[in-house]
Amino acid sequence: MKKVLIIDDDIAMGEMCKELLKSKGYISDVSASGKDAVEKLAIDGAYSIVLTDLVMPEMDGIEVLKKIKQQNPHIAVVVMTSYGTITNAVEAMKLGAADYVTKPFKRDELIVVIEKILQLQRLEGEVDRLRSELGEKYTFKNIIGESPKIKKIFEIISDVSNTEANILIQGETGTGKELVARAIHYDSVRKNYPFVKVDCAALTETLLESELFGHEKGAFTGAIKDRVGRFRTADGGTIFLDEIGNIPITVQAKLLRVLQDCEFEAVGSDKPVKVDVRIIAATNADLEENVEKGIFRRDLFYRLNVIRIFLPPLRERIDDISILASHFLSIYSKKNRKKVDRISSEALNNLTSYLWPGNVRELENIIERAVILCKGNVIEPVDIPLYQGKTVSPMELSGKPLQELIDQVERQIIINTLKLTDSDKEKAAKILQISRAGLYNKLSKHKIGEL
Repeated sequence: MKKVLIIDDDIAMGEMCKELLKSKGYISDVSASGKDAVEKLAIDGAYSIVLTDLVMPEMDGIEVLKKIKQQNPHIAVVVMTSYGTITNAVEAMKLGAADYVTKPFKRDELIVVIEKILQLQRLEGEVDRLRSELGEKYTFKNIIGESPKIKKIFEIISDVSNTEANILIQGETGTGKELVARAIHYDSVRKNYPFVKVDCAALTETLLESELFGHEKGAFTGAIKDRVGRFRTADGGTIFLDEIGNIPITVQAKLLRVLQDCEFEAVGSDKPVKVDVRIIAATNADLEENVEKGIFRRDLFYRLNVIRIFLPPLRERIDDISILASHFLSIYSKKNRKKVDRISSEALNNLTSYLWPGNVRELENIIERAVILCKGNVIEPVDIPLYQGKTVSPMELSGKPLQELIDQVERQIIINTLKLTDSDKEKAAKILQISRAGLYNKLSKHKIGEL
């Protein structure tokens, strides 16, 4: 139960307020002087509201308010004033008082003020809790993976989060670009301000400009009222421009001005609007190639490309596939109330042999589907039929470093041979014309389990 501290040199008034609050179920204490009250507040941290008279000897209500706000700005202060000191009450509000009541006040009037403040404190507490949950959900520590490439991304996120640098995230569809953007935001000093996402590929040129910068009523057909754009919504926080390569040249010019001057005009307005926004952009396109083609502004590219993060496709993170699969298995088993304990070695080998054109997002969808359709408590190859016949081939790996290509093809050959021999390693070694010890070394190297 939150406590109220009443401060009034009129003992009778203080006790009356205490009895009134007690009748409504509130716990309160009374202090006869501002000095004693400030000392009490320094010792007892349970008070959430202070009700103080304005006119008192030694330390008046204004001085009490200042002292309280220095000690603990989260304590709500309500001042009690007479008709002759309304001006002082207004001054108190400017200094941070939550509200004021005028003596003599009605019993219900004081209770309404107290309940309104407590309700606001509850809402603020809920907002803080939800914000904390968001921060925990999107911290970079929740980006799953232990491969060297992912660990390098962890380092970059840690280095850049608390800077004001613009970020450009590049990667194929489904690699987790938005997850990384949110991790950067929620690990930054802007985490208590909005994170606003804009899908640049989903909007036409006119709608995109209005979405980003807002518009005034009558600016174009269908603009029946004023609209606040995403940049103003994100003020103080971060705006995430997904698929920025799809922004038309005309909108690119306006975006460049925001990056340079932190200001813009809404569509149909000539009044500049100032904003304080960090920009994180993402794309699966080759922006440098688009610059050479003349479809993306070179100056805008340089402004966005202060820090560039490349997200590797899942096929280049084979070591992370089993970790990610187990993570999604845990999530969707709980979500769907199914007791699915693990993924069989053969099913896991199929997962690690697949090219994953949809990357992590595709893996997540497949594991969710497998959990739902699984008949037992172990996911078997039959539960993930998508992978049959879709294994690594040299043609599909063209353009990759030679050793990486060799390792992935070698891994697939070993898996196919073990399947052919029904996991008889001696036969498999003979077919592959290597020693049994050599086969075991390659099984360990490529993280191939029992088939």
